[in-house]
Amino acid sequence: MPKREPRTPLIREQGHTYEDYAAIPEEAGRYELLDGELLLLSAPSTVHQMVSTELQKILYACDEEYLVLNAPLDVILSKHSTLQPDIVMVHRNRMNMVTIRGIEGPPDLVVEVLSPSTAVRDRGKKQDIYAYYGVPEMWIVDPANELLEQYLLKDGHFELEQVYLGDDVVQSPHIPCIQFTMSAVMARIPKLKERN
Repeated sequence: MPKREPRTPLIREQGHTYEDYAAIPEEAGRYELLDGELLLLSAPSTVHQMVSTELQKILYACDEEYLVLNAPLDVILSKHSTLQPDIVMVHRNRMNMVTIRGIEGPPDLVVEVLSPSTAVRDRGKKQDIYAYYGVPEMWIVDPANELLEQYLLKDGHFELEQVYLGDDVVQSPHIPCIQFTMSAVMARIPKLKERN
C-alpha cells in the first residue's frame, strides 16, 4: 500500500506549548494542541460515543496486558503536541509513560472515531503527528460507512494496512489479543432519528 507523506511541517519552535494548553480553564471547553495550534473540540455525536464505547468494551479483553483508556485523556507527545484520541492502549510493561497528566509518549494503539466535524483533522494533521512521534498503530473508525481503517507505522509514516468491513476479523500485528468484527460493533448501535 502507498505511504502517506506528511502534509505539514510537524515541528516548529513557535506557537502554544503544553503549559498554555494546561492553563485553559475546564469551563472553556476541551482543546487539543496540534503542533503549537490550540483547537477547540466540539462535543461528539451520540453515534460516535456509542461506537467508541462498544470498541472500548471489546478492547477490555486485552486488559490483562494492556491499559485501555478513553477520551478525554491527554496524550502528550511533545511540548507543542497534546492530543486526545478516542481510545488508547498502552502495554502494561510501559506504565512508566502513564502519569497524573496523561500518557506521556506514544501509546501502542490510538483509535479515532470519525465525526463530520473531526474527520479532516483526524485523517490529516493528527495522523501525521501520531506517526511523527512513533505511534506504531492507528485505527480510524468510520461509523457512517461501518468500517475500520488500520494504519501501521513504516519508515516514519503510516501506511494503510487493511480496511475492515462487515464480518472481516479485525486483528493487530502488535496486539495479539484483539479479534472482533465491525458488524458485531455496529449491531449494538441503534438507528437514531435526525431532529431539527
